Amino acid sequence: MAKYADVIDLYDDNGKLLKSNVALEKISPLVNPAIKSLVDNAKRTVAVNLGGVEAALKNGKIGKHQQILGRELNLDIAGNIDAIEAKIKQYVSVEEGDDTEIKRFNDGKLLLVKVPKARIEAAATYDASLLSVAAATTYALVEEFNVDMFDANTVKAAVFGSYPVSQALDGGACSMIMSIPQNNESLGYALRNIPANQTVMMTHRNAMQGAALAATFEQAGQFEMANAVGPFERAQLLIYAYQGLNANNIVYDLVKENGQTGTVGTVMQSLVERAVEDKVITQTAGQAGGYFKPYETKDPMLWNAYASAGTLAATMVNAGAGRFAQAVSSTLLYFNDILEHETGLPGADYGRVMGAAVGFSFFSHSIYGGGGPGIFNGNHVVTRHAAGNGIPCIVAACALDAGTQMFSPEGTAKIYGDTFGSIEEFAHPLQAIAKAV
Repeated sequence: MAKYADVIDLYDDNGKLLKSNVALEKISPLVNPAIKSLVDNAKRTVAVNLGGVEAALKNGKIGKHQQILGRELNLDIAGNIDAIEAKIKQYVSVEEGDDTEIKRFNDGKLLLVKVPKARIEAAATYDASLLSVAAATTYALVEEFNVDMFDANTVKAAVFGSYPVSQALDGGACSMIMSIPQNNESLGYALRNIPANQTVMMTHRNAMQGAALAATFEQAGQFEMANAVGPFERAQLLIYAYQGLNANNIVYDLVKENGQTGTVGTVMQSLVERAVEDKVITQTAGQAGGYFKPYETKDPMLWNAYASAGTLAATMVNAGAGRFAQAVSSTLLYFNDILEHETGLPGADYGRVMGAAVGFSFFSHSIYGGGGPGIFNGNHVVTRHAAGNGIPCIVAACALDAGTQMFSPEGTAKIYGDTFGSIEEFAHPLQAIAKAV
């Protein structure tokens, strides 16, 4: 891997210095142990809603929308959680004492199962984790309660949902952070196929931590899909550093400066002033007789990182002022629009953030109106085009939302906060990544 001259200071979500003089390559998804742990956990960890299984079986409501009267099963799963958990661990494990892990939540109604590395190493894709845990849970319940051959399929349906009628385990008890591989719209999109609301809940509605986690997934995805090879590697690491990891405290400073009385426009002004102060851009003399004096830069990649950081700060100021997530698409568009008009330099991701924002406005709350910001992800046909610097803004906006979305984080992703949110790397990525440098 290339070594870069760039050195950054990492700050947390309170503007506190975490680590100084960090070489840029130390935050690479290929190098940083905390990021690699995040990705590893994302591939190996499955949430199991045993409380949901018990309720589904009791009422015969199995699968996504089905209720089969006469097929109800009254199984005391909560009362036998110790035995059931032990059986799941036994069946998921490859060798006794291996790295299989199970965490219990809500008195056993929720389990977080981390499969051993051996299962992932022997598999082509990460769905080995989901399926092995679902199968182990099914068999553990069948065995523990001596379910006969005529009712075992009902137990299986409660755990697996409508699979294999549907490709995914729709309506089932087991879920991962990432969607099934079949839902990835192109090569390398697995880590970008994580809805914003899930990231919001995993970071407990902290806008900056949520943006950091989203940026981690998005940039790890950029590396996976080979958008960070050769000279492009530095470009992506700079975006990740300044926007996602609050390098040099830029995001925090911009929000603090403009949070009380500022607007999208004043954030833009503050960003330009900061970029001039840091000697990232300089103002030219302009054309003779002209009034417009454009700026220039000798480091377009660094300027792009600053523009991305400013976009996130503007989103937090605007969405935070109104407590509405829907402001994010217009902020992504018009912050960069006025930035380009002010400087003569390209906006975030060289215009692609603005392009994503136009379609995003249409699909989330315009004529189409079929969704909301919280259910979008980096794999979506609208938001996929920005190279990792759009989704962090969406997550921040959803974290600041006060209930204006049709699809709230609590309504669509609560289980992710209760389970994955207990893992330090997911809940506090800014601290975890800086500590691992």
